[in-house]
Amino acid sequence: MKLASLALAALLAASACQAQNPLALGKDLRTADPSGHVWPDGRLWLYTSHDEECQADFHMKDWTAFSSTDLVNWTNHGAVLSVKDLKWADDYAWAPDAAYKNGKYYLVFPAGTGVKDRQNPKNSTKWMGIGIAESDSPAGPFKDMIGAPLWRKPYANDPVLFVDDDGRAYLYSRTSGVNYLVAEMADDMRSIKGELQKMDMGGYEPPMEGPWVFKRNGLYYFTMPEHNRILTYYTGTSPKGPWTYRGVIMDAEGGNNHHSIVQYKGQWLLFYHRWLDVSGAVCAKKQRHVAAEYLHFNDDGTIRKVERTEQGVGDFPQRAAKR
Repeated sequence: MKLASLALAALLAASACQAQNPLALGKDLRTADPSGHVWPDGRLWLYTSHDEECQADFHMKDWTAFSSTDLVNWTNHGAVLSVKDLKWADDYAWAPDAAYKNGKYYLVFPAGTGVKDRQNPKNSTKWMGIGIAESDSPAGPFKDMIGAPLWRKPYANDPVLFVDDDGRAYLYSRTSGVNYLVAEMADDMRSIKGELQKMDMGGYEPPMEGPWVFKRNGLYYFTMPEHNRILTYYTGTSPKGPWTYRGVIMDAEGGNNHHSIVQYKGQWLLFYHRWLDVSGAVCAKKQRHVAAEYLHFNDDGTIRKVERTEQGVGDFPQRAAKR
């Protein structure tokens, strides 16, 4: 009997290390643009956009949250905010981010109105802006406290919030016409201080999508999907730059890729999304799903290139137990 129990335990342990990419966030659930954070409750939280089945041209309606303590078993907290809760937008619930400050949780998000005409761009009416909502709980619900975008011009999406060790918060976003912009948030997190500022990127400014900013050992990292596909990064000694380009984190797979980087229980993690065929899906096309890999640094602080794997972080419980 004891041998049978040991065999079962070994089987369960082995199965726990099996494929975890994409992450098991929910059956028939399409998620993208993962924003990973570790909050005071000790759990790792993911805030994602939510692709609808057969959606046309990324017409998306809400943002979802998930949490875990082992990165294998996830709690789905459902939609934490929807465009139907907004007065100023009704579509394009794209890549969100979150922050914790002043004892509150903040969700920064893009949303918009209108239609993009890809055949005749001059007929397009699409507009997008950046909103910010707050909650007493990481699971929401989040409320749009200002009832408006943080600004209306320039057109903007793909925001990220970074709160430095001194408590100052910085907002980075992708905008029309010019990218690599930053603004410091007001102390109450309901507006930006002054104007958006163009950062010094060291002379290399390729087209980009949603950035991500984090800090490790006193060094700041500005990471992004270069040309909307390849994850690359810069480093600097200030959250506003100047930045030095360092190279590729992850090669392109096909469609766009959005990501986040966070440390949890001694492991650095890269969350991203993959475009995968879905068995039994109504639409005969690849759809987006959140995945994760371990991230490793060299002694000089540079990031080692990450390969996509089927296992992903499936052995995280075992790694965390060895700490």
